[in-house]
Amino acid sequence: MLKSTDLIPDSFNYREYINKYELNKLLNIKSDELPNEINKKIVYEPTFSVDVNNKIPFPAELDDLSRLHYITRSRKVTTILEFGVGKSTSIFGNALFINKKNFYNYTSKNLRRGNLYQCHSVDNYESWLNQCRENIPQYLFDSNHINLHLSKLITAEFLGRICTLYNPLPNISPDLIYLDGPDQYSAIGEVRGLSTKHQDRMPMSADILAFEHFLQPGTLIIVDGRTANARFLACNLQRKWAHYHSEKWDQHFFELQEKPLGVYNKRMLNHCLGEDYFNRIEQQ
Repeated sequence: MLKSTDLIPDSFNYREYINKYELNKLLNIKSDELPNEINKKIVYEPTFSVDVNNKIPFPAELDDLSRLHYITRSRKVTTILEFGVGKSTSIFGNALFINKKNFYNYTSKNLRRGNLYQCHSVDNYESWLNQCRENIPQYLFDSNHINLHLSKLITAEFLGRICTLYNPLPNISPDLIYLDGPDQYSAIGEVRGLSTKHQDRMPMSADILAFEHFLQPGTLIIVDGRTANARFLACNLQRKWAHYHSEKWDQHFFELQEKPLGVYNKRMLNHCLGEDYFNRIEQQ
């Protein structure tokens, strides 16, 4: 079982949160440029996100970015794998920076985590990676909170189903995965004439399915939009995942709700998620 209040409280105030953590500065947005209705969803033209010639980045969706920052902090996330770089990359890096300041003394001594407070972001566009690197505060690189990876994107199959895969992937064990890439046009190749490269297709990433069995209980997957891809994951994930779809936020959430693997995973669950996680397991 997973619901919205397991992620953020109903009383969450977007403007207050942005001001408290100065997220607008992190995104190079002046305070007087913040919209009046921060959590109002932007509706684009029908072909905006499926136009192969569109090179305009999506404007900052401050409600999504505020939630990502809050969720990373409230869950005391230690390691992030992000598919697709962008404004969220800075948000994740800053949230991990805060987590490290608050919890490193405990986690470095008591948890078995090889990539503490690192965000590894994968993209197949070198130009996007370079642009992202220019916009991210340098301290997030100096402190190793953000690691950018250029990867080839190929059209492939998962159990005979057409999908895309990045190659290579960073060899890490994330406790938060953010799926916001790739686009549907840039994968190399096709399978029997089929690919995602058509405006009536949609992104169909299968990377997570390949390493699902390495993930630890408590891992959270966030899929931004991409409902077809989220349903593909829901149909093919094999472990005990709780799935929550927020139509209001246009996001899907999958939490791996299993009993701890052992003493170190239990210690991490107690530290990061606490009693609420174990209560959710009992309600399955």
